[in-house]
Amino acid sequence: MVTPESKKIERFIWGLMPLTQGNVLATKPTTFDSAKCLAQTLIDHRVDLDATTATPEPAKVSSGKRKFWKQRKGQTSQESFKKQQTVAVHAVTALATAPTTQAPSSRYAGTNVKIAPVPSIVVVLNSDTFEEIVFNAKKDVLVEFYAPWSTIFLVLLDVYESLAAAYKNEKDVVISNLDVDNYKDLSEKYGVNGYPTIKFFPKNNKDGEDYEDGRDIDSFVTFINEKCGTSRYAKGQLTSIAGLIAELDSLVKEFVITSSDEKKALYAKIEEEVGKVTGYLIRYGKIYVKDAKSSLSKGCDYANNEIQHLERILSKSISPTKAYEFTLKKNILSAFA
Repeated sequence: MVTPESKKIERFIWGLMPLTQGNVLATKPTTFDSAKCLAQTLIDHRVDLDATTATPEPAKVSSGKRKFWKQRKGQTSQESFKKQQTVAVHAVTALATAPTTQAPSSRYAGTNVKIAPVPSIVVVLNSDTFEEIVFNAKKDVLVEFYAPWSTIFLVLLDVYESLAAAYKNEKDVVISNLDVDNYKDLSEKYGVNGYPTIKFFPKNNKDGEDYEDGRDIDSFVTFINEKCGTSRYAKGQLTSIAGLIAELDSLVKEFVITSSDEKKALYAKIEEEVGKVTGYLIRYGKIYVKDAKSSLSKGCDYANNEIQHLERILSKSISPTKAYEFTLKKNILSAFA
């Protein structure tokens, strides 16, 4: 379906230079802001490169005051031109001798100060670990087959790192990548022709499937949540529906409003339905049964009191693992409140 946003993106892309246009199209932006950001990154990169390789033109001296001040400083227009040439030669030499992977520019550039690289959260695969991680039947694995020289890969670096950070506390979800320059046999095995190519290997399909959605953080997060049954925001926090089982909604609502005598029969039904769930829902189902049992023995105020208790704990500084567990419990308790 063509939306006003997609029309706006299309008009913007077709107004770009061919090289930038192709790279932005390949990233499949879903919002105008993401398309604009990608284009600007590519343009800045290319402008910097062009600036170091272009042959400078002699400075134009219009005559009069400008010529007077240059001569007063002891610098003729020809000397100025030679200085520009010297700067350009140094710039080109620096570019040619620079390593393939460069640290971000900073006020220490050109000095001997070494900036420590930030550790990556993305799982780096090789020929030894690929089978061990990707073929693990207990893991949902996203693999980025990349070439380090690919411009699109460079643009995607921060997004992919943010995605890995968002799911770092999900034990069953792995965000990984593989350098195809070093492991061409694996890229050929999975029919990788363009870079980066992203494939998803869920627990129940280790043949893999192509990721064809947008390459912005929101598109990636939506994909992982739908495929893996997770409920995360782009910053990694759990959503308000994390842990909830839709199939139990009506049964829990009935349990909450019925009298004490009828609650026992409904508790048995909740236990029965929880026994039918599979996969990651089993863990959530156990919390449902525990909350139903506590509500039955401690009264109708149990859920609200426990929610307030958990909110006080969550407001303090606790580990991500504890925050994850308590948020799940709070979300499920809200169904009984």
